[in-house]
Amino acid sequence: MSALFLALSGCGLPSTPDALPRSVVPGPATAAAPQGDGHITAGRGLDPFDTGHSAITGLDRRLLRAVREAATKAKADGVDLFITSGWRSTGYQRRLFDQAVTRYGSREEAERYVLSPEKSSHVRGRAVDIGPTDAADWVVRRGAAFGLCQIYANEMWHFELATRPGGTCPPQLPDATAVKY
Repeated sequence: MSALFLALSGCGLPSTPDALPRSVVPGPATAAAPQGDGHITAGRGLDPFDTGHSAITGLDRRLLRAVREAATKAKADGVDLFITSGWRSTGYQRRLFDQAVTRYGSREEAERYVLSPEKSSHVRGRAVDIGPTDAADWVVRRGAAFGLCQIYANEMWHFELATRPGGTCPPQLPDATAVKY
């Protein structure tokens, strides 16, 4: 059972994965394993329509479709939306987590910001980080129309499919430590 389902099960959504809307039930990321580790070089991020980067090609197809639809609508509203982080390999996620443990001094504190590869939605291709700030804000306010929800209150850039398109997003969790695995 997915961590996202477990987190959402206490938020008024159906109590079994079969009862969840199709957009919420995780599916396979892609037909083929992406090439690369998903690292995006510092900068503005990737265009969601880029098909040559593992951070995008490794995303769940439904999530990528929702992000692309949101990016198209955001562009029409004058907002440029980029993916600043998408799919991540297990090794890349492990490096990010280890760096966070060093920075924050403990696994517990690090997990408020970066999850281990075993827990990360990014490794499963089920999460994207959106930038710049005005684009993340646009998705916070309008993302539910596409099924995209801000999951953690301390990460305004992190989005996952957590409702039907046009539905209502579940209450945000304070941070990733609130998800029980």
